[in-house]
Amino acid sequence: MCGIAGFLDVSASSPSEDLVDTVGKMADALAHRGPDDDGTWVDPEVGLAFGHRRLSIVDLSAAGKQPMISRDGRWVLNYNGELYNHGELRTGLLHEGVRFRGSSDTEVLLEAIALIGVEEAIDSLNGMFAAALWDRSERELWLVRDRLGEKPLYWGWFGKTLVFGSELKALRMHPRFRGDIDRAALASFFRTGCVPAPYSIYAGVRKLQPGHLLRISGTGPPNASVASSYWSAHDVAAEGLSSPLPVSDAEATDLLDAQLRKSVAMRMVADVPVGAFLSGGVDSSLVTSLMQAQSPQPVRTFTVGFEDQQFDEAPFAKRVATALGTNHTELYVQPQQAMALVPRLATIYDEPFADSSQIPTYLIAALAREQVKVALSGDGGDELFAGYDRMRFHRRAGRYVQPIPKPLRDVLASRLSAVPPTAWLRLADRLAPSTGGRSRRWITPGRVDKLGRLLQEDGAKSVYLSLVSLWQEPNELVREGQEPATVLNSLADWLPSEDPLNTFLWLDLVSYLPDDLLVKVDRAAMAVSLETRLPLLDHDFVALAWRLPLAMKLRGRHAKWLLKEVLARYVPRELFDRPKQGFSVPLDRWLRGPLREWGEDVLAPAGLRRQGYLNEQLVQSVWSRHQAGEVDASHQLWAVLMFQEWLQSETAAIPA
Repeated sequence: MCGIAGFLDVSASSPSEDLVDTVGKMADALAHRGPDDDGTWVDPEVGLAFGHRRLSIVDLSAAGKQPMISRDGRWVLNYNGELYNHGELRTGLLHEGVRFRGSSDTEVLLEAIALIGVEEAIDSLNGMFAAALWDRSERELWLVRDRLGEKPLYWGWFGKTLVFGSELKALRMHPRFRGDIDRAALASFFRTGCVPAPYSIYAGVRKLQPGHLLRISGTGPPNASVASSYWSAHDVAAEGLSSPLPVSDAEATDLLDAQLRKSVAMRMVADVPVGAFLSGGVDSSLVTSLMQAQSPQPVRTFTVGFEDQQFDEAPFAKRVATALGTNHTELYVQPQQAMALVPRLATIYDEPFADSSQIPTYLIAALAREQVKVALSGDGGDELFAGYDRMRFHRRAGRYVQPIPKPLRDVLASRLSAVPPTAWLRLADRLAPSTGGRSRRWITPGRVDKLGRLLQEDGAKSVYLSLVSLWQEPNELVREGQEPATVLNSLADWLPSEDPLNTFLWLDLVSYLPDDLLVKVDRAAMAVSLETRLPLLDHDFVALAWRLPLAMKLRGRHAKWLLKEVLARYVPRELFDRPKQGFSVPLDRWLRGPLREWGEDVLAPAGLRRQGYLNEQLVQSVWSRHQAGEVDASHQLWAVLMFQEWLQSETAAIPA
């Protein structure tokens, strides 16, 4: 796992020492992603420079140093990631007569490319990766990103220079970089709390989309580049729906168990200590169970707990750890510790990002890094097996809501929104004795808000968009901002399905997963130099999940039904079969309490007006209503606060 950076100046106007100096500064900005080693490679004749920061995981020797040149001298590789099938690929290459200098997966990838070409080699990979590859013969630069988007890669043209890197930090160090904020991308950020690929917060800078290759001519005119897809989530989902597996429940459980065992085993291979994040939920418990089942030693597991029981899963994690016999470490975080992290978030995430679970994600990564260099995580289970509340909510409530005439639904939605959150909480408390406490789970401001949105929308696409939106009308918030077309608001490549739940699952796979969840995990972990591996996002496992019927994912009120069937083979059901709790913080109360003074300072109308990006009157109105308890606008406001904090850090980050 590493950080990569570089540039291609097609004018080839800089001497070698200038190329080395510039790319060295770009790579140093990524030192947190690779503190173990660094390297540069330049070719002044073509204006190319590669910079690399290494986090040594496989082959800790100098034989794994990058950038790396192929044995035939044609290819130069600047690579970030892990190939889980590199042993199998190595065996095949040895049979073809290839000889290796070391045991790194980097060299396997490089020699595979030298033998069979870029596209065929990339198609054979099982792993997470982002890479830049220079073809010295054809004078072409290739950029590539893994199928699901686990590893990031930004790129953009500035005049005659193409600049790329693992994070925007690296791009900002290039002297030709221009940090003009893209107001359209900013509007998209306020829609979902993250900037969706292929956009970035900067005009002219793009994210390479998951499953894509970008081919750039080193001799052609600037901007002469061709992007192509080598793997399509749309095609995988469509093929899975068109050819479902004819299997019984028992057969499906066996099949899933075997596939997951293989996926987990592949991700346990490393030359450094490996552990696991364990929240006590289904996904992390399943990954940990399969690790422990295949490990001769107790697996090291890590949990972060909070004093607020509503957000504390640590007791559940401890029970699972005890049942499995892991070497468990837990850290109970005081609210002050979590809130002290807030000023650092903009620097850690490098781009406006407003998923508040970024706080506990960073904390658990920092905890794990004290003992291990690699941690497996259960991310991906909710997106593949209908684990989110919005899916169950839409399935249950939709059947009652949709028959109601639209005008009446609009009236009901208006009435619901007029009731303050505190009133719903009081009602839930009043009904608690007669419902065994379940009313506190059924009647929450969040669920009432979702019901209001469901009443107002028609069709799976519009319902999903409404449910995942922080600001329903971001164009009203961003001055001169107009949302660009994205997979969420466009019908391009839409997945056809008779069941809206499949639409929800697909949108999670191509939008929420790569743009939010994987960004959150990557930046938090790499900020502390920790590699994370996600067995549930093995592309073969993803393809299998799409071939399973929906009834094996959401069965009645039971989400992730089949995953739970597999997990029950390893730990007792009573340890995990409970309502989903989530991995979050009490943001609404923080913004009304200990973070209120900070929020008021950051959102001061005079400052917002001077910057000219946001409608300060709208921000102040929402802030005032939240403070008065009329609405829970914590997630909307968090997005504004995170943008403001990023804007301040960004101003300081770009060299004069």
